[in-house]
Amino acid sequence: MNGPMNDGGARPKHVPATRATAVGLAAILLWSMMTALVRIVAEAFGATLGSALIYTTGVVLLLVFHRPAPLRSYPKRYLMIGGILFVFYESSISLSIGLASDAAQSVEVSLVNYLWPTMMVLLAAGFARPSAKGAVWRALPGAVVATFGVALAVGGNSGLDPSATVGHIAANPLPYLLAFLGAFAWSVYAVATPSMSGGLDGTSVFFPGVAVALWIIHFVSGEGMPAAMPGIVDWLAVLGCAAVIAGGYACWGYGILHGSLNTLAVASYATPVLSVAASALMLGLSLSLPFWCGTLLVVAGSVLNWWASHRR
Repeated sequence: MNGPMNDGGARPKHVPATRATAVGLAAILLWSMMTALVRIVAEAFGATLGSALIYTTGVVLLLVFHRPAPLRSYPKRYLMIGGILFVFYESSISLSIGLASDAAQSVEVSLVNYLWPTMMVLLAAGFARPSAKGAVWRALPGAVVATFGVALAVGGNSGLDPSATVGHIAANPLPYLLAFLGAFAWSVYAVATPSMSGGLDGTSVFFPGVAVALWIIHFVSGEGMPAAMPGIVDWLAVLGCAAVIAGGYACWGYGILHGSLNTLAVASYATPVLSVAASALMLGLSLSLPFWCGTLLVVAGSVLNWWASHRR
């Protein structure tokens, strides 16, 4: 991300939209590895310390490769509202994966987070202009399909078993709740903040806030330090996870500002499938057919919502 991407707030000159779109698409590939890497870090360092280390490292990487514009350049409203939503979302999704009871549940929790495209479309429809009356009703079928997919996937090997689903959530509800609230916060961020940003990407400005919030959570939680010193592979996982998360948001912000937003929106619906595939490979998981069907239903519901939002 050298060259024109070094200044996160300045619009680069003569950058083809196709190149910017390709950079944005790279974010989807990077994010697909996030769940597995966060889980590896959490198992070595603990959920709160691991998250704090990841985002602190991410801040350093962004300051080197994706420097922000001067703070005075950003609209104050964008900094306040966008910053709060961004910090909450990033903190909640990272902690939710880290607090999952095992690797399989961390994948389930990450899938709950992928309800954000559905929430985003419903929210956008709810605040649509009067001429778009009925947009919420058109978006509901996709929302139902995506929600059914999450329930099916969370059921795991038992399939869509309501008692099993309730049991998974009841045994460890906090990660699921954090993932759900984080998905809602990100949908609000996606709908509300672009018009406030003045064309500036606040990723590098908001990331330090996430790191500070996670360090506060760590010290308040009393989790302390790991019992044994993590090995070099675990520290490399911290670096890799920071690069995946920070790099993903830097690429995404660059892509949506200077590339084709429609192309990126459609491509983003592949993220759950890629994430599950990457997690299964990296964590050595054997995922059942119901889980894969549920994942595909989340994608299908999101695509239905995107299609409904573009109907006139």
